[in-house]
Amino acid sequence: MLKCEVCGKKAEIHHIINRCQGGLDCEVNYKYLCSEHHRGKNSPHKDSKIDLEYKLELQGKLNELFCKDFYTLEEIEEILHLNKSKAKKIIKQLKLYKEGYKREDIILKFMGNRMYDEYMIDEYDDFIPLIVV
Repeated sequence: MLKCEVCGKKAEIHHIINRCQGGLDCEVNYKYLCSEHHRGKNSPHKDSKIDLEYKLELQGKLNELFCKDFYTLEEIEEILHLNKSKAKKIIKQLKLYKEGYKREDIILKFMGNRMYDEYMIDEYDDFIPLIVV
């Protein structure tokens, strides 16, 4: 049984990079969350800050996993524990250099063609919504 990474209750799978954003069904893109932490008030679907924190965590993990400058398709499969068809989804539009696929291109593609940084959280904290009455 999967357990919520926040509270330990029975969990379901949350895709950090949603499939509609280009995210894949693979372990590194999963966060195990109970229904409350997945879709409740304090969830990545309702709280942009939590969503951003999960995306930054994933991006950091990918930066650790991909430490060389270039990779072959087989290496990408092995690192991410993907089958060949899922790995091909990542490299589908990537430029192949003689050394292989570029690290930065792989990570960018996996992240749904968007990179995140810590300043985005600071900007989120500084945001004060206007309430129109």
